[in-house]
Amino acid sequence: MSLFGDGLDAAVQKAFTRPAPKSAPAQVRYLVKQLKGTRAVAQMLRISQRTVERYVKDQIKKPRPDLAARLEREVKARWQPQIRAKAKERAATTGGIVIDTRARLGYTAPIGSTDQDRIRHLTVALPPQHAARLLDAQDQGATEQQLQAIAAEALKEVYFQDNGRRAGQLEEVRFTDIEHLEFDL
Repeated sequence: MSLFGDGLDAAVQKAFTRPAPKSAPAQVRYLVKQLKGTRAVAQMLRISQRTVERYVKDQIKKPRPDLAARLEREVKARWQPQIRAKAKERAATTGGIVIDTRARLGYTAPIGSTDQDRIRHLTVALPPQHAARLLDAQDQGATEQQLQAIAAEALKEVYFQDNGRRAGQLEEVRFTDIEHLEFDL
């Protein structure tokens, strides 16, 4: 389970204008239409081509749990690509992204400051440049640790340093023990 990747995907999916297909036959028909054939869908889902054809004809209606999860994941990854792209563009240029987290946050600073890590619940609106960095890194296949480092850097600049108005000597923000993480565009 990818906390940052799944959270960013969920935020983008909130922008969808229509719900994705729910039933397995409808999901398979959608994938067949997208991939232009039953053979490609069968290879992607790791099932036989005949099984795909039976789903398309409504002869099978209830997939086993692992296949149902793969179906849902593949459909959501391909659902409304233009709306997904517009939502990411809007977040990266004008809207920014809101991060709501409950995690252990601390920082490295000069001697004499109270840099003790502690659990904090933050809801912070990140400006568009930070949203762009997060979304671009996710699109380029960044790891969970890389996304976490980008989010920590954004929290350092926006929350701890208040965009350069205070705590200019902070060196690094530690963002660990994440209990809750949610994004909103």
